[in-house]
Amino acid sequence: MSGPRTVRAPRGTQLTCKSWLTEAVYRMIQNNLDPEVAERPDDLVVYGGRGRAARSWEAFDAILDNLRNLENDETLLVQSGKPVAVFKTHANAPRVLIANSNLVPHWATWKDFDELAQKGLIMYGQMTAGSWIYIGTQGILQGTFETLASLAVQKGWPSLKGKFVLTAGLGGMGGAQPLAI
Repeated sequence: MSGPRTVRAPRGTQLTCKSWLTEAVYRMIQNNLDPEVAERPDDLVVYGGRGRAARSWEAFDAILDNLRNLENDETLLVQSGKPVAVFKTHANAPRVLIANSNLVPHWATWKDFDELAQKGLIMYGQMTAGSWIYIGTQGILQGTFETLASLAVQKGWPSLKGKFVLTAGLGGMGGAQPLAI
């Protein structure tokens, strides 16, 4: 099945995959696209206007298919929202490795990124959408804190204490901004 549809993660104790380790990942990607969670589920956008869970509906379906068939000694490799390989690993290895939005710095501009996205070669995963772990404010609080702490370091400040920080505080991650400061 390809194309937009309502996605709901399985619930309960029945396995769809071959292990609970893989089942957890299988449920997380689907939970990210649940209409009660996702910003624009028909476009695979979880939050932030651009943060996607998969590159396309075809890639989403391929990810789910790979997860359902993944053995307990295999690892799925996902590159920018598309499954690209399954490797024989071992039972204690990660079930999934994800690399999102990786570009050589010289070409890491929105213009170049958008051209690659239009060609279906890359997607923007935000902090947690592309890694299938979006759980609202609490899930991105750490990443927002680290981003703002990095800003302070770049400015040569010990912290943002005493600084006036203006933020709209809107959207799926807006609640993390005042807490992170």
